[in-house]
Amino acid sequence: MPETNGLEPVATFCGNCDCGCPQLFVDPSAPAEQRIILTDDFGQRVQMSADQFSDLVSDAKAGKLDGIAMP
Repeated sequence: MPETNGLEPVATFCGNCDCGCPQLFVDPSAPAEQRIILTDDFGQRVQMSADQFSDLVSDAKAGKLDGIAMP
């Protein structure tokens, strides 16, 4: 599991198991371009700016990511 000290938790995706679900955090001490953090259940993390995350959320709301979740 990735280190999360000092990170502000925002959301947990899944939560139906005890396997280390993906999570969304804000790191208030990080540079602006790395402030938003997504972790996965394999110990990896992606860091991005709030603007990049906002673009991702906008695309998701517009349905641009819907095909990814299909089997």
